[in-house]
Amino acid sequence: MVVPELRPWRAAGPHVVRIADAVRPRLARAAETVRPRLARFAAALGPQFARPGRPGSPQVPRVARPKTWQFTATAATAGLALAAGVVTAAGPWDSSGQRTAERDRAAALEAARGTDHGGTRAHAGTPPRGPQAVPPAVSVLTGLGGTATTVKSAPGGKALSAVLDPLLKNPALGRRSAAVVDVATGERLYGTGSGEALVPASTTKIATAVAALSAMGADHRLTTRAVYEPDTGEVVLVGGGDPTLTAREEAGGLASLRDLAERTAAALAGRGVREVTLSYDTTLYKGTTIHPIGVNPNLAAVTPLMVDEARTDGSTSGPAPRAADPAADAARKFGDLLKEHGVKATPPGPSKATTRASTLATVSSPPLAALVERMLTNSDNDLAEALARHTALATGRSADFAGAGAAVTARLKHLGLSSKGADVKDGSGLDRRDRLTADLLTDLLVKAGDPARPELRPALTGLPVAGFTGTLAGRYTDGAAGVVRAKTGTLTGVNTLAGTVVDKDGRLLAFAFLANDTTAPTAAQSALDKAATALAACGCR
Repeated sequence: MVVPELRPWRAAGPHVVRIADAVRPRLARAAETVRPRLARFAAALGPQFARPGRPGSPQVPRVARPKTWQFTATAATAGLALAAGVVTAAGPWDSSGQRTAERDRAAALEAARGTDHGGTRAHAGTPPRGPQAVPPAVSVLTGLGGTATTVKSAPGGKALSAVLDPLLKNPALGRRSAAVVDVATGERLYGTGSGEALVPASTTKIATAVAALSAMGADHRLTTRAVYEPDTGEVVLVGGGDPTLTAREEAGGLASLRDLAERTAAALAGRGVREVTLSYDTTLYKGTTIHPIGVNPNLAAVTPLMVDEARTDGSTSGPAPRAADPAADAARKFGDLLKEHGVKATPPGPSKATTRASTLATVSSPPLAALVERMLTNSDNDLAEALARHTALATGRSADFAGAGAAVTARLKHLGLSSKGADVKDGSGLDRRDRLTADLLTDLLVKAGDPARPELRPALTGLPVAGFTGTLAGRYTDGAAGVVRAKTGTLTGVNTLAGTVVDKDGRLLAFAFLANDTTAPTAAQSALDKAATALAACGCR
């Protein structure tokens, strides 16, 4: 019996080999430790369990050997279990090993051009890295580099239409548009209404990601400061627009408010100061702090100063109750932490740091590459709005909703992408006035896969992995799990999906499916998932 080799496991072969090489010495040591105990245990059971082959040991009757199919089934089951264990152990930011390979590849390419994503421990985030060999990243980069000649040609338009048209004509999808592009060549392989601008919902975050990375670079960090006003003896907590700033005891690589308070107290002690007036500065952003959808558990008020995204229930993602005034809440927590280090602080109030203020301490976020991945994987609305505003700041625009939307659109034009029909009103896609086309979404994904633009690669590596991570963790359990990587989008009457998939012939395809005026959200979501699964199974020539 011939068992066909599954493509995802073949692509994972090098990763499994490396894991086996790493684990083998530990297993050998464990075996040496356990062997004497097993020998004593066998001796206690009796001679029939003695090690065969030694003088005096009875021969154990020959047992019928399992048939080939039994070996195959057992090996396949063990392999799947091992793969699942590796995925689980790797964690949400490297569910398949691919994301690390992708990020390392981009970093290695950048290192040759003088850019370093690393930093010191004081700045949190990724460890320092220098120039290194580019690691393999087969399933995501197929067709982007030297492996392009090892795969078959791209699917044909007529064949793709025969597969996708029946699925996308599902009445549950209402008004729909779709596009499929070959990432290696940029060739449009399939389109239906692909130039029509529809409400994109959270697939807007793909545009936000590419714009932010383009404007600031993958190694950019968001910094929160504590400064001292010498004339008034005032300590001002200056918001740097980092919604991931955390007050938790275990910072997990994020910028820590606790560290900032400890360093601030030490700096004040060096000045002989033990009592201060505490203020906070939120002037980095302009305009209203309330998103057009109003107060909503899907995001906090948009302010440059908050801790743990102003969540009040201890959660780290998804909808949650939020502090009514995130900046004041963060400043109060900072004051309490100062007191723990012997500095008495007044109840905080709003202020603005002057040019005379001296910096007492700073903490910085992980690099932008990691923030973009988190934003896309978890569909993090707070990060999306923050990154859109930082894009505005980096390009000389006002850091408000209008300026952020204009900045994102301008960066896409700067990258040579057509923004015809596009209208970006926010960074998260929660605004129902947002409009994007399937053509633009696939163009963004192709641009992020351009080997000449490695700084944009987190816009691909951050996409949720079907069946494993983020907003796709509970989907594709019996479909293209681990093969489809895509950003979801869901509002009332809106279902969208945009991402990448490697088809059965090894071509990396970018796709975007947008559906508006949907009346059955579950059926619409299922229809989009079936279309993406069909792409994964498609040779289609």
